[in-house]
Amino acid sequence: MAKIAITLIKSGIKYKFDQKDTLESLGLKRLHQTVVQEDNQAIRGMIQKVRHLVTVAEAE
Repeated sequence: MAKIAITLIKSGIKYKFDQKDTLESLGLKRLHQTVVQEDNQAIRGMIQKVRHLVTVAEAE
């Protein structure tokens, strides 16, 4: 299965708790941190919820 790299580019401090929880579920805790996740519907849904805070790229 394909993998995607997700990078936190903007702080989640002033956003709602559900968005902060989504960032934590993705494994993102620090600014400019990058995590590699499986590309599936659940992860895509989480990315959609915090799309204004992260960037997404295909992982190699």
